[in-house]
Amino acid sequence: MTEPFKPDPLRLAFVASDWSEAQEARRRLAATYGDTPEHLADVVVALGGDGFMLEVLHRNLGANRPIYGMNRGSVGFLMNDYDETGLVARIAAAEKAIIHPLRMTAVDAEGRRHHALAINDVSLLRETRQAGKLRILIDGRVRMEELICDGALVSTPAGSTAYNFSAHGPIIPLNAQVMALTPISAFRPRRWRGALLSHHARVTFEVLEAVKRPISAVADNVEVRHVTRVDVVEDRSITLSVLFDAGRSLEERMLAEQFAS
Repeated sequence: MTEPFKPDPLRLAFVASDWSEAQEARRRLAATYGDTPEHLADVVVALGGDGFMLEVLHRNLGANRPIYGMNRGSVGFLMNDYDETGLVARIAAAEKAIIHPLRMTAVDAEGRRHHALAINDVSLLRETRQAGKLRILIDGRVRMEELICDGALVSTPAGSTAYNFSAHGPIIPLNAQVMALTPISAFRPRRWRGALLSHHARVTFEVLEAVKRPISAVADNVEVRHVTRVDVVEDRSITLSVLFDAGRSLEERMLAEQFAS
């Protein structure tokens, strides 16, 4: 979902990654536009790359505080172009993308339950040289008895251009109300390319031969090792707002990415 963002008045908080160029940019922008504490700001301006943007989004989970990124990193898919001029006007005219995270519940080999949120994806990955073996259930019904693979992931639409796309998963429009379930280097069934699931679906991975073939589960930057079971659902009670310059919305970027050479 994309909609215009029109705050009035506008209090900005500038946050930056540890990279020197990002820190220098933060100092200049704060001197020009003022710097409000993050918890009091109308908009948080994140200066860095996509990894730092994810950090800032996680830090503001549940705050209903829009994040406007400017690229002081490498790829910057979630970031706007860096420009120090006319920043207030750009943010006032920005388009707001609404995204919802995934909630992961992972059970480890000792029976402990771990909870984490993922804005991009929840990934299961083999820990050793041996391929993993996973059973996949959708809403409690077994859909794949055994997937032999390096791993598998569940992606949000917002995260579908990241690891999911690298693993040959589909790019999903933001308003499609689906999630991608994508295998990572599937060995058997060899030609299985994954599935598109309703955003209401509950995905369950059961790890087969968990001792011999250990698997870790990763929700963005949170890793749980030696898991035996992982449940993934979309948490629509949490809303995240990311701002993009007019005409450069996240929807537009995702569409353009599908036609890139």
